[in-house]
Amino acid sequence: MKVLIDTNVLLTYLSGREDRYAPECARIVRLCAEEKIEGVIALHSLSTVWYVTRKAPDDVRRGFIRELCTLMTVSGASTEAILSAVDDTDFADFEDALQDLCAEQAECELIVTANIRDYAGHSRVEAVTPDELLKRIQ
Repeated sequence: MKVLIDTNVLLTYLSGREDRYAPECARIVRLCAEEKIEGVIALHSLSTVWYVTRKAPDDVRRGFIRELCTLMTVSGASTEAILSAVDDTDFADFEDALQDLCAEQAECELIVTANIRDYAGHSRVEAVTPDELLKRIQ
């Protein structure tokens, strides 16, 4: 199964922050490492991870990026595709439109996110919560 992993799932995994999906996020990344699912991340998620972890030492931050790029495939988008996301007013959050776009371009079956309501009704790729993804895999 090929799945785009939303930035919020990555940040929960990397930061160890208190989150209702923290155990599931860790399990999803572990499944990517074990090659039981094919994890995909959007290119712009890497800069968000870099920014959010800015208080961590530089070598730790670089390690985060290296780990993500080793365990998962990075999906980007063309200028034309990005402009279509800019014009997609169904998404209230431009970042979510980019996640959906990257998932579609990478031919992902699902997007795993803690915020499925942001994708409901207009995402081209179905969005599921971390616990829902794990249920579907088992």
